Amino acid sequence: MQNKSSEFGDADRRIANMAKALSHPARVRILRLLSECGRCFTGTVVNDLPLSQATVSQHLRELREAGLIRGEIEGPATCYCLDYDALRTVSAEFGALFSGVCCGEQQVDPLKTNPTGGEK
Repeated sequence: MQNKSSEFGDADRRIANMAKALSHPARVRILRLLSECGRCFTGTVVNDLPLSQATVSQHLRELREAGLIRGEIEGPATCYCLDYDALRTVSAEFGALFSGVCCGEQQVDPLKTNPTGGEK
């Protein structure tokens, strides 16, 4: 099967990659933890989540590969922090996407309508 993602624009691929990186609640919690702490070691993240160390490491790797966090090796451990430049870019790109989707002539309240267009 051929990968067709290269046929989409850079901004669309970037947004999709960030959405994928944010698609697990553990990763969202990691971002919140790093926001609260500023920086923390892998062990601190592991202690905060109800997941094994190996699973937390996989989530940290996904966030790092997406460019949302940075990790520095300090002795035998890795210390993580948010990449604020990347987060500002992501915020702006998601904001532009949702602004374009939500601010057309007809706004739809997803809580009041169903996918077929009628009232719930």
